[in-house]
Amino acid sequence: MEHKKINIPLNRAEGDLEIWVDISDGVVSNAWSSGTMYRGFERILTGRGALDGLVITPRICGICSTSHLHAAARALDNISNVTLPPNAIKIRNIAQIAEHIQSDIRHAFLMFAVDFVNPIYKNSPLFEGATRRYEPFKGQTIIQTIKETKKLIEIIAIIGGQWPHSSYMVPGGIVSMPSKSDLLQCRLLLKQFLNWYEERVLGCTLERFKEIKSLVDLNSWLEESNNHWRSDLGFFIRFSRAMGLDKIGHGHNSFINYGALDNFIPAGFLQNMEIQEFSESKINEHVAYSWYMDYEGGKHPFDGETRPYASGNESQKYSWAKAPRYDGFPAETGPLGEMVIKKHPLITDIINSKGISVFVRELARLIRTVELIPLMDSLLLEILDNGSFYNPLNEIIEGKGCGLTHASRGALGHWVKIKEGKIESYQIITPTAWNASPRDSNGIRGPIEEALIGTPVQDINNPIALGHVVRSFDVCLVCTVHSIYRGKIVSKSIIG
Repeated sequence: MEHKKINIPLNRAEGDLEIWVDISDGVVSNAWSSGTMYRGFERILTGRGALDGLVITPRICGICSTSHLHAAARALDNISNVTLPPNAIKIRNIAQIAEHIQSDIRHAFLMFAVDFVNPIYKNSPLFEGATRRYEPFKGQTIIQTIKETKKLIEIIAIIGGQWPHSSYMVPGGIVSMPSKSDLLQCRLLLKQFLNWYEERVLGCTLERFKEIKSLVDLNSWLEESNNHWRSDLGFFIRFSRAMGLDKIGHGHNSFINYGALDNFIPAGFLQNMEIQEFSESKINEHVAYSWYMDYEGGKHPFDGETRPYASGNESQKYSWAKAPRYDGFPAETGPLGEMVIKKHPLITDIINSKGISVFVRELARLIRTVELIPLMDSLLLEILDNGSFYNPLNEIIEGKGCGLTHASRGALGHWVKIKEGKIESYQIITPTAWNASPRDSNGIRGPIEEALIGTPVQDINNPIALGHVVRSFDVCLVCTVHSIYRGKIVSKSIIG
């Protein structure tokens, strides 16, 4: 049996990620996901004013800063027990949806599809088409994606004054009051983006795509029209099947949603296609394999500790990411989890027919926009001219609360304790902390690690299949909480 261990620094990922894999007889037999960045936001926040998280936590990430602001505000809403005006809830959700859509589309074409022009595929009849679409800095879809998604960012800027790192959400609502002309401008920008999404990405209207309820329907849709076949979604389907992306990246088959957008994203925990009611109390974090001071088992975030300890070679620790678990189980989060817990008919049928894969994980991200655009437009129409955007509240002196929402990459939570007007503790669990977690106290692999098992590696110097698996999770290590020690490496490859 041939056995090798390789180290893969992964570029085109937000932040610093290394993947280590054991390869036995040409397939991955074991894997380790290592977040190599420590930033310490949770320690930075300790001792600061009760409201400081509203300004500091959006700086955690330049991709999903709106979601971090929303989680921080919701935690303080929770402590204050304040009722938000309907207008404030709608504005918060509109901005978050805009951030989701731009992130999904940028990831799909600027991060994921770029791998389609990897030299390993140069003999494929689809390679020329992939190059024309996705060649870095030159591809038609690459250029259009940058141009069109800027419209969504402009919507966030109109609502919140800037993007990224806005601070307009506060406990009690929002501090900005968009005018009627602002809302009309937002709808115009959304319509312009929709026109491009239908024409270029789908090759059909949203209404036509919503008619697809099964894998059979999807196959019929693909053959139905030349526009469908030539669309970026059509190309993604054809390329994924030709290169076997529907056969790799299975994972644990467990998913978590906190719930968001007024339950448009439903809360729940799914394991082996069985949905359980979600309970925040069942979340805990392990550090047995993370570079933090040890504690026994897992701890709920309200009791969590973030005490960095970068140990030497004598330790089993290998990542700055902690290991979140739900009721003791690892869980994947993101668009795929949102859709499968929501029982989206197409996604559910694909998983029941073919199982979880890189293909269905990325498909869920590409088509989530089909549902989010109508929701966003309806919310823009529902903003009342004479409605309130803020309910006043007393100064926050004592209490604890959690802010649960969904960022572009999945379930995001902030847990905060306030004492004598200061932050006593602040714990954050990001989507990538769930997805890219290391092993837990029981030695169970995290979702990305598990999804890599069984992946074939044709060329250890260009292990592109591993890149497909990891990137299908849309990892964002800058959110996951620099120094890197490199020991002896048998083989080292850079995917990108």
